[in-house]
Amino acid sequence: MNVLKLTLEVWRQDGPDAAGGFETYAVEIPDDASFLEMLDKVNEELFRAGKEPITFDHDCREGICGTCGVMIDGQAHGPQKGTATCQLHMRQFRSGQTIKIEPWRAAGFPVVKDLMVNRAAFDRIVESGGYITVTTGAAPDANEIPVPKDASDSAMDAAACIGCGACVAACPNSAANLFTAAKMQHLNLLPQGQAERWSRSEAMVEKMEEFFGSCTNHGECQEACPKEISIDFIAMMNRDYAKAKLVNRRRLGERKVG
Repeated sequence: MNVLKLTLEVWRQDGPDAAGGFETYAVEIPDDASFLEMLDKVNEELFRAGKEPITFDHDCREGICGTCGVMIDGQAHGPQKGTATCQLHMRQFRSGQTIKIEPWRAAGFPVVKDLMVNRAAFDRIVESGGYITVTTGAAPDANEIPVPKDASDSAMDAAACIGCGACVAACPNSAANLFTAAKMQHLNLLPQGQAERWSRSEAMVEKMEEFFGSCTNHGECQEACPKEISIDFIAMMNRDYAKAKLVNRRRLGERKVG
């Protein structure tokens, strides 16, 4: 185990309407500590000095919940691919290094305080169509609805999304297409998701566009994603959205005639 001596430049901002700026902190930390443990240590020192600790999001610290997430030297979640901020360890850095730490930078993710942002826009997208209709009662038998192997595998790949927002933060357009595509396609690919497939596809895409920019296939989203979700899902989403506009318009016309 080695002890690293680091200089941190951390974004501090009292609230969404306050002016923010970087503050500099010196820290010594073992290289087997996690990145969030390093922030904990800084906060302990700030607390003992009677100063305001750094506010940042965290919960499970196991790369599952998607709560954590900061820009580290301009990279969402930091330099290690396929890793959430909570899984990043300090051995990825070298002693004497200066590390710049910022919140996600996107209009759809307004800063709450310091490194914490409001990701409620993601909730609005999921609320618009990220669900399936089920009948209440006893649970169906596990094999009652056969699911093709390719469909189940692809759906599971999409369902790996933890909603951290790295895709938005990494995108030069602040687009949320990878998140929306993952949340949409893990339902659209399964038999259980077919009842709302076309209404879901139209509603989720149009809700996304209220908060985030447009995708130009830059590809940085999949590079920053801690679950390495493929941009192939964006192509699937675009296909379903285009078809949904036709299907939903036809259904609307049929209801009017009826």
